[in-house]
Amino acid sequence: MSNTEMDPAAFVCADGGAPGPESVCDGGVPVEIITARDVPLGGPRAMNVRRTLPQRQRSTIGAWCFADHYGPDDVTASGGMDVAPHPHTGLQTASWLFEGTIAHRDSGGVAADVLPGEINLMTSGAGICHSETSTAGTTVLHGVQLWIALPSESRNSPRAFENHKPPLTRFDGGSALVFIGSLLGSTSPVTTHTPLLGAEVRLDPHTSVTLDVDPDFEHGLLVDTGDAVLLEGVHVPKDTIGYTGIGATALHLANTGDDAARLVLLGGTPFTEELVMFWNFLGRSTDEIRQFRDEWQAGGDRFGRVEDYVGLGGPNRNAQGMSWLPAPELPATPLRPRRNPPPHARP
Repeated sequence: MSNTEMDPAAFVCADGGAPGPESVCDGGVPVEIITARDVPLGGPRAMNVRRTLPQRQRSTIGAWCFADHYGPDDVTASGGMDVAPHPHTGLQTASWLFEGTIAHRDSGGVAADVLPGEINLMTSGAGICHSETSTAGTTVLHGVQLWIALPSESRNSPRAFENHKPPLTRFDGGSALVFIGSLLGSTSPVTTHTPLLGAEVRLDPHTSVTLDVDPDFEHGLLVDTGDAVLLEGVHVPKDTIGYTGIGATALHLANTGDDAARLVLLGGTPFTEELVMFWNFLGRSTDEIRQFRDEWQAGGDRFGRVEDYVGLGGPNRNAQGMSWLPAPELPATPLRPRRNPPPHARP
């Protein structure tokens, strides 16, 4: 998915930084709450997404550097998703749906549908472009779009695309779909370039589970549904992330509500490289971001072309009449470092 903001914030991320806002914990490991901000995706009938990463509070969780949460969205009212071809550098996009279907087309020649319960993982390498459109048969769209930062040794790798349908892993009181990494004895085969975890966890009403986790990982729990989901004794409101830092060997999740809960658990070893993020580009310096932007605006070979994009506004155009998304103007001043806090929930 694209960041369609035409005046996006620039993020330069690295380890370190000063203490931040309070978190509260009644037991277990500390938890920090990361709230979402609403971002419109598109034109006048835009589909809104809730963006929890990146934030000024915390830019990354492991190598997870971007998290959009959307729906359930009635596409007959919103117009659905219609993101014209747009670029990416230095990252992987991980598409995970709960409901609906999205048509993915990219300059690597891949044409695939994103389906509920299947991970679609696109690797940009040095550069790729792609489009995303909700399909004609989709009436409700609901899911998450995630980005993974690539380390220096992998960020110029070839373009790639992988699809995987994880098996349902059941436990007493719920189930999990492990789409990246390993959890509960289930391992995803998709390729990652740093140690990572991504899983959808479902909890029945009034149930709990203890998950054994890697103490080298920091974790974030995004709440999709469930009125009273508790993580380590802290209430994590809907549409927010409950963040726990490194050092924990187990996480305790509980659903004290009368309805089933659906959660997305993200984790990974802290990403220690400095990142410059602007719009849909991940790089290492202002000059590099400027080069990416100039090449995209000029239609350079770095990103290739999406040959078979068909938008909701007609062949080769989105609902706003665009055949591709132009990049926003860069700020007049250099992008200054914004340090990611240490990998601990901040007391």
